[in-house]
Amino acid sequence: MNISRITAEESDRAYEVWGANCGPGAIAAIMGMRLDDVRGHIPEFDKKRYTSPTMMYAALKSIGRPWRKAGKVWPNFGLVRIQWEGPWTEPGVPAKVAYWHTHWIASWFTVERGHGVFDINACANDTGWITRKQWETILAPYIISHVPRAYPSWHVTHGIEIDA
Repeated sequence: MNISRITAEESDRAYEVWGANCGPGAIAAIMGMRLDDVRGHIPEFDKKRYTSPTMMYAALKSIGRPWRKAGKVWPNFGLVRIQWEGPWTEPGVPAKVAYWHTHWIASWFTVERGHGVFDINACANDTGWITRKQWETILAPYIISHVPRAYPSWHVTHGIEIDA
């Protein structure tokens, strides 16, 4: 398996130049690519500055590596779309409203190493990869604390398993 380690310098530069964020970061990390190499694979990213599930599927198809939808679960090797919970996830609120409060990460589980998570917000450690426990107990609560009106909770909306 070839994964990427993305430094804070690479992440910051790609953000400044073309708006790279969680979607491109998660794809680059799990595919073993550089952030700049992912840019052209995500349709309309330069205009929209976000990655919807449809855009993610198109990017994966463009890259050409086999993948499959895994449902609302953490894949062993793949991508995870997180929904930050808040008033936008209450009954009766259009699903489209909740889309503005989502986050892409990469997931990699092995028996030997346990469960690793790539989050573009963890690039200060010069890899972006941390343990799932660190992500759930430290980084996710930190991110949620910066989302106005968010509840202190989240859930998986999409899991995508990538062929290793």
